[in-house]
Amino acid sequence: MQDSIKLSRVEPALDDLSYPTTRRDAAAAFDGVTLLLADGSTDLGDVIRGCYTDEFADSKELYYELTMAMPIEAVGEPGQSEGDA
Repeated sequence: MQDSIKLSRVEPALDDLSYPTTRRDAAAAFDGVTLLLADGSTDLGDVIRGCYTDEFADSKELYYELTMAMPIEAVGEPGQSEGDA
């Protein structure tokens, strides 16, 4: 497993797990992996622990839950919108 991973590369990395998998097992698999965000970093295992679902049927389900559990730093500066002039 990599020591760090960019947010844009998380989805393919989730494919490496065997599914179905539990939140606990997925978090353990990524403990110590630094997730590089738009503004900072966090432990990927900790973010997975923050998900609400206890079991994931596939990597797409885990990725969806993961994006919902991401800290605000994941997407850049809070309150900014690409569409506002």
